[in-house]
Amino acid sequence: MKRFLRMLVLALALGPGLALASGPVNINTADAATLEQLKGIGPAKAKAIVDYRKQHGNFSSAADLAKVPGIGDKTVAQLGSQITVGTRAAAK
Repeated sequence: MKRFLRMLVLALALGPGLALASGPVNINTADAATLEQLKGIGPAKAKAIVDYRKQHGNFSSAADLAKVPGIGDKTVAQLGSQITVGTRAAAK
């Protein structure tokens, strides 16, 4: 039982980091806290991404992230496969 509780505490402590291991972060749906888990994205950049998305709508591609003030092509390239814009619904 003690081992189980230790594992549970460890899993809860590592929770945010484990989310990245499960796949890329969708920059169209992620909140600021989730975006901060990305390498090179701190609180200010995460807030800028969320604010930009609220003003301009969803990103069409990961490369569109470079349109956010304070984020350039170099940052987008470094993020690489860590980010996605998700899947698009089929046109009706």
